[in-house]
Amino acid sequence: MLNFNRRLLVVAALGALALAGCSKPAGTPSGDDMTLGDPKAPVKLVEYASLTCSHCATFNAEVFPAFKKKYIDTGKVHYTFKEFLTPPAEVAAAGFLMARCAGKDKYFGVVDSVFNAQQEMFTTGDMRGSLLRVAQSAGMNEQQFNACVSDEAALKALDARVTKSAREQKISATPTFVVNGKVVKEGEMSLAELDAAIAAASK
Repeated sequence: MLNFNRRLLVVAALGALALAGCSKPAGTPSGDDMTLGDPKAPVKLVEYASLTCSHCATFNAEVFPAFKKKYIDTGKVHYTFKEFLTPPAEVAAAGFLMARCAGKDKYFGVVDSVFNAQQEMFTTGDMRGSLLRVAQSAGMNEQQFNACVSDEAALKALDARVTKSAREQKISATPTFVVNGKVVKEGEMSLAELDAAIAAASK
């Protein structure tokens, strides 16, 4: 268990949802979402993901790098990452707060590092230590890390984003992928499945 204050645990827990059911969200970017690629790209891909979701971590490691190179870096797809919380919610929340504290230019690098540290965290149980090491690799010291994950305003903003996704857009599972406003899959997607979804959306 992370040694964060009680309020962080309570607010984070409010955003944690059971992974069940089917959903049909609109999946449109908002001003506080993190994005990659050309906003004018003809295809918009939105991924709802949690830093404590093992399927999200697998997609991040095994599919996303090739997808980014093929579609985002070439201007064909505009990608939006929407934060979601799955158990243990306080760990996912702390990871997202830390990534945002690192700054927009480092956000996706920190997210990638947390995903890469996920197995270590769950194996050793040293959630805080693993996250602190990621924070330090992004240029933060321990005092800055502690302040970041205890920032009530940032936590409330995160909770509001998660609540909006869950209630208004009916998100109940991670990862969930939305292409041009249409849910194409709940669960991991292969590059071949993404190829097909993007081809269909490009017609």
